[in-house]
Amino acid sequence: MRSDNLYSLPKDLPAPVDDGAADHLRGMRIPSIRLLSTGSEWIDVSKLTAQFVVLFCYTKTGLPDREPPKGWNEIPGARGCTPECIGFRHSYSKLHELDCAVFGLSTQATEYQKEVADRLDLPFPVLSDSDLIFTDALRLPTFVAEKEVLLKRLTMVIRQGTIDPSFIQFSLPIGMQKKFSAG
Repeated sequence: MRSDNLYSLPKDLPAPVDDGAADHLRGMRIPSIRLLSTGSEWIDVSKLTAQFVVLFCYTKTGLPDREPPKGWNEIPGARGCTPECIGFRHSYSKLHELDCAVFGLSTQATEYQKEVADRLDLPFPVLSDSDLIFTDALRLPTFVAEKEVLLKRLTMVIRQGTIDPSFIQFSLPIGMQKKFSAG
């Protein structure tokens, strides 16, 4: 068992800072790349016909029986992927009503993601970019922890295969938005 609560956030987490590493994504056309989903389907985000596609990139979801990597809570934006997935689960029906397709994306393998999708009862697929093909093609911001290349937390809205230039942002884990919101 873990010594912390996987489903909530410690009070003293450092806030992620928008360092401009995703600025090049605004208005970018999504390349045609198929990614394996937790529904065992290959998804090409560039070809989806929904009015909006919400693609939230996250670092790594934890497991209830494993401690997080050493120093995980000190990496800005690393902690909180499980609560973020739960937050999108809670918002899913509203987003679906607005003709939004929702996907999570991480560099974790599909088998690992399936456990999380089942345990959290996610109504949307999670996509695996374990080979970093999508990540490299879009030059998505990453970091390395314990020899794993992980995505920085990022949310994009895609319309007709193009990243909406007015909506791309570094995401904050659920529960940190109020603490670190601007203004």
